[in-house]
Amino acid sequence: MELENSMERLVCAFKSLPGVGYKTAQRYAYYIISQDKQNAIEFANAILNAKEKISYCKECGNFTDDEICPICQKRNQKIICVVKEPKDVVALEKVKNYEGVYHVLHGTISPLENRGPNDIRIKELIERVTKNNVIEVIMATNPDVEGDVTAHYIAKLLKPLNVKVTRLAQGISIGSDIEYADEVTLTKALEARSEI
Repeated sequence: MELENSMERLVCAFKSLPGVGYKTAQRYAYYIISQDKQNAIEFANAILNAKEKISYCKECGNFTDDEICPICQKRNQKIICVVKEPKDVVALEKVKNYEGVYHVLHGTISPLENRGPNDIRIKELIERVTKNNVIEVIMATNPDVEGDVTAHYIAKLLKPLNVKVTRLAQGISIGSDIEYADEVTLTKALEARSEI
């Protein structure tokens, strides 16, 4: 009985991950249990280590082990690409020809989810644009209703600051997420971005 309870707790832990159903969670649990104890300890330690050491970059809001992420330390601060969440940075970094920095909003404006402009990192973006004399802000939020509303809201705030605000071209299908776009699509979308 104790084994079933322990196994079921492990399955439930995996099932709590996004996109993981019961069958997949069960497969993960059986895999972990079938490994030797050292592998399980290393897996658990990797999770604990990440939880303890990873935080948000004080500049862009992306995940980092340091106070300021490597992208913010080394890249052109005059161009900022605004994204919804950290996984969008990973997707856009596949393009390999973007030399600016990012700004992670950690959400989008969504009245249906009771999330307004003050609930995401818009104020911090305005401060960065002003402080660094930014010349261009690329709005790379998802091409859906919330992403478009957020992009237009931010563009409206930035216009008085004489900064060029562009939006990724619509090579990315409306309603899709940036994280699932391939490198060629993202490259074309970056190249064909337009001012808003």
